[in-house]
Amino acid sequence: MGRMDGKVALVTGAARGQGRAHALTLAREGADVVIVDVPGPVSDIGSPLGSDEQLQSVAGEVEELGVGVIAEPVDVRGQEALDWVVAKAIERFGKIDVAVANAGIWTLGKYWELEERHWLETIDINLSGVWRTAKAVTPSMIENGGGSIVLTSSISAFEGNYDYAHYGAAKTGVIGLMRSIALEAGPLNIRCNAVCPGVIDTPMNDWQLPYDMFAGEAGGTPQDRIESPRHWAVLKGRGLIDPQSVSNAVLYLASDESADVTGVALPVDAGHGILPGYNGSPIAP
Repeated sequence: MGRMDGKVALVTGAARGQGRAHALTLAREGADVVIVDVPGPVSDIGSPLGSDEQLQSVAGEVEELGVGVIAEPVDVRGQEALDWVVAKAIERFGKIDVAVANAGIWTLGKYWELEERHWLETIDINLSGVWRTAKAVTPSMIENGGGSIVLTSSISAFEGNYDYAHYGAAKTGVIGLMRSIALEAGPLNIRCNAVCPGVIDTPMNDWQLPYDMFAGEAGGTPQDRIESPRHWAVLKGRGLIDPQSVSNAVLYLASDESADVTGVALPVDAGHGILPGYNGSPIAP
């Protein structure tokens, strides 16, 4: 028996990276899943987002696990689209037990040089999109007698963010939103928690501008992306964290194993948050 048998889970931003890992993890544990991702490019953020082809590929992987799946190109910047896919899920599966509000973007730029559209777009997707997702699933959870909402924040919510203040501001807002949802929805038996990933090995940070950030100068390389995160961890041999580590936390918060857990911001960061500063002597494998 799986830990999610009989449950239905919505995952946003599921075409690749962490969202894909979350969807597959919940499906392996028996959940029917509803997976969505943005149907097209978002502004000029510097790197491609998940495509509809990738989303359908994830749907195929889910089907091979023997559970139900709905895969739709849905943009979390629109409440109507989210409400529509939730209604479709309820029509097919009868309910929504779990929502994983994972969709997000990450761009770089000093706060005084950012174009307003980049600020607004980051807030709209990374914070307002999380609120819209929670809003879309809550009526069904109320009717069903409860549920679990898992929001994706970041370790960036707990520290200053050099060259991505807009991202850090949005992820800090997610923590505040999570606590308010937990407080308001708790009497309805709806739990709300957040996962706060560290530096995760995803396509979001696998392109030239992040390479430069990891290197600390222009001309960064993929190897800089591998080596630099070792300085951001306490645990031996850690650097870029596998998305599955975050998915394991999501699974715990989504399942009945965490039935008495709400209002929690759970870091998955290899100990980054307890470092007194830059780790100049990381322990290699």
